[in-house]
Amino acid sequence: MTVTRQDVEQARERISGQVLRTPTLRSVPNAASGVLLKAELLQKTGSFKARGALNRVLAMSEEERRDGVVTWSAGNHAQAVAWAAFEEGIDCLVEMWETASPFKVEKTRGYCATVDLTSPDPATAYQRTLEVVEREGRVFVHPHNDPLVLAGHGTLALELLEDVPDLETVVVGVGGGGLVSGIVAALDGRARVVAVEPERSPAFSAGLEAGKSVRVGTDTIADGLAPPFAGELPLQICRGRVDTVLVSEDEIAEGMRFLYTRTKLACEPAGAAALGAVLARKVEVSPKVAVIVSGGNVEPKQAAAILREQ
Repeated sequence: MTVTRQDVEQARERISGQVLRTPTLRSVPNAASGVLLKAELLQKTGSFKARGALNRVLAMSEEERRDGVVTWSAGNHAQAVAWAAFEEGIDCLVEMWETASPFKVEKTRGYCATVDLTSPDPATAYQRTLEVVEREGRVFVHPHNDPLVLAGHGTLALELLEDVPDLETVVVGVGGGGLVSGIVAALDGRARVVAVEPERSPAFSAGLEAGKSVRVGTDTIADGLAPPFAGELPLQICRGRVDTVLVSEDEIAEGMRFLYTRTKLACEPAGAAALGAVLARKVEVSPKVAVIVSGGNVEPKQAAAILREQ
């Protein structure tokens, strides 16, 4: 099982007209050296997740649609699956956990999804998701291990190549690996890919090093990049095809402050991690480097605290 450029092109045809073609912007010249910013936080539901979720939902059979969908997520993927299911009139159950962002929980419920918050942690919520699939027959729209989801995510890279034909490098935040693997499949060797993850949530790099998905502890402001493990499929696709970079909490916060104050992109911490690596000079930069900025779902109090440098 893998994901190819052809799969990504098919996904683009499937979801065309229902997701946004987000803009590629030029950053202001300074420490970021005028890099390009793919403003995916302007996407439906505030993140790239809408692309993959919709591609998976649209591929469901009539029988699968009757049984409904279930997913497991800290927030952005939850919202995306809830939105896609709502658009198609499909029942949606989301397994989250007690400490999930109330802001993201409320937004997920806003798309008429049922949200289960009874799990104490992500691992328990994941197990409950598998039990729901077994008991109810729902389709599990996995955030980072479903080829249709990954192919949908990769459609943003096709847009990048159209906007920047001489693209050299894509810098992208990584958690479970769904987006970066979709990008790798779409680019198919046409540009370098740098995966950026929090030092306090290294599931992706740990999985690459181990040669398989491994569980890690997470404690980061970038909750959108904090799964307890990376997907086996993304690790398979990305092994030997991406470079990895770790960023500190301060570097994530600095990226977020830059995006708010200098580019007016109101992102969440997870959406700023990639630019944080650029600002910290952990990635070589040029006007042919594109940084993915996604998502835009952040608690106002958290955003205010980070912007005040607290």
